[in-house]
Amino acid sequence: MDTISERYQHVLSQIRHATGIAGRPKNSVQLLAVSKTKPAGDIAVLYRLGQRHFAENYQQEALLKQQALAGFNITWHFIGPIQSNKTKAIAGQFSWVHSVDRLKIAQRLSEQRPAHLPPLNICLQVNISEESSKAGVSLAELPELAAAITVLPNLRLRGVMAIPEPNSQYAQQRLPYRHLYQAVQDLHLAGLDSYSFGMSGDLKAAIMEGATMVRIGTALFGERDYRV
Repeated sequence: MDTISERYQHVLSQIRHATGIAGRPKNSVQLLAVSKTKPAGDIAVLYRLGQRHFAENYQQEALLKQQALAGFNITWHFIGPIQSNKTKAIAGQFSWVHSVDRLKIAQRLSEQRPAHLPPLNICLQVNISEESSKAGVSLAELPELAAAITVLPNLRLRGVMAIPEPNSQYAQQRLPYRHLYQAVQDLHLAGLDSYSFGMSGDLKAAIMEGATMVRIGTALFGERDYRV
């Protein structure tokens, strides 16, 4: 598959197939196109094919693309690490943030969310594999952080995001997602309906274990480059 269009159709087919195998309703899994390091032109191609949700990891790069694509009705998701001094732009320029793992960051996002915009949709990043090299709240800390964020006025807690330790075995790929999905269910918090699970290498496993959004980059755009 040499073109973005061909890759896009293939990914959509994979999502439909996995959703069917899981016995879940059609269109219950949303494709989130991860466009980090890819040029605005590639995003425009996918947009014209029907894709509307795009995710970025780097604030400054994302802002440049948002300016270039200002005429497009894109829903922007931020999925990268968040520095305290970068929260204002994220609060104002994105509809979703998937990578919140500290109350301080959530508080700043709430305080800096422009009054004319709806509440910012939040997913809590959980370090489900307990890797020291990765960001994310632990499962043990998740209930307390979730409860604290639900009372912030300009945020809407929607669910969780996870990036498990890579594993090539399908059965092993499913386990961390299953564990986290059940942990969120056990919280019994109203409105938690979003599971940002799965990337190009474990899409099927994530959907089988409850993903409502799959974050796909390489399978859509090809290998990373550094043009913006």
